[in-house]
Amino acid sequence: MSSSHQESEKVQIKIPAEVAKIMSKWGGHNVRLAAARGALPMSGPNLVTVLFVFYHGDNEELKNESLSTLKTLPAQILLAALAQQELHPFIIDFIVRLRFQDTVVMQAALAHRMIGLRSLMFLAEKASGDVLDMLSHYDEILRKSDTLRVAIINNPHADKVMKLRLGWVEPVADPEPEITAEEDVEHQADEAIIEDEDVPLDEQDLDEETLSKYQELQEMSVAEKIKMALTGDKEWRTLLIRESNKQVNTAVLKNPRITEGEVLAVAKNRSSSDEMIRAILLNRDWVKNYDMKKALVEHPRTPLQTAMRYMTFLTERDIKELSRSRNVTQAIVNNARRILMTKGRK
Repeated sequence: MSSSHQESEKVQIKIPAEVAKIMSKWGGHNVRLAAARGALPMSGPNLVTVLFVFYHGDNEELKNESLSTLKTLPAQILLAALAQQELHPFIIDFIVRLRFQDTVVMQAALAHRMIGLRSLMFLAEKASGDVLDMLSHYDEILRKSDTLRVAIINNPHADKVMKLRLGWVEPVADPEPEITAEEDVEHQADEAIIEDEDVPLDEQDLDEETLSKYQELQEMSVAEKIKMALTGDKEWRTLLIRESNKQVNTAVLKNPRITEGEVLAVAKNRSSSDEMIRAILLNRDWVKNYDMKKALVEHPRTPLQTAMRYMTFLTERDIKELSRSRNVTQAIVNNARRILMTKGRK
């Protein structure tokens, strides 16, 4: 069966028998409308396929209902669809464009072998936070597409460290205008006063220092990076924590000067590796922190039993948020609801 794409392309999609039955005249418009609203019992992959076909069809009512359904569909249903190895790239693109702010869903979409450049470019231009950070670490894809790399660099949500890692070069400032002899005397007088004060380091100097360290980083071997990760200052830690090599970024967490705030940022970053989360869990001082426990409960790489144990320390307000969250697994949502029900019976 073919479905027209929004750019007047024809997309050939294999339709399962269950979906074909809904697409046919069987049951009439009311059945198709129920399917578009996600009200018919069917598997996640089939439901997403139905929504995709309806959205690209001619019936405006079915199109609008399908759009609304996909925007609010529970993450686990989309994850079931994205678990299908042969899912059509245009269906993946459909999910990406409507749920690009959903970190859990985008993590699965980015890992899918059928994701196309169309979807990656959309994310490079529109994504932010953890999703953009995950995309910026897909080195194999970025090496194949310079356009994609440039799009991430131009994304207003990309920070300086991310852009530097992708090869961005900070533009050189315009030369300062020439100063007349009279102005020079005034400047010298001002500088004489400033020299007696404790003047903080200029922000531009910090930027240049970061740039210099980044350039130095490109020449380092893995062993040198690990050594610097273990001993370096905050500038070095910020650069090295983003390294794709797990030995390097995990070594940063062993740096005796690392702050709890830096570790919390790692725990909140959903693209942090299993090794990094494991390193945090092994440090008893870090996991005493309430915000750390909450971040670890929400992190997809925290072992389920550990996450559930930390949930017992969370406030009722945070448990309620987890019970409605689309950014955690269904097991965490169900456990949050169970905790709330237990409290309600007391």
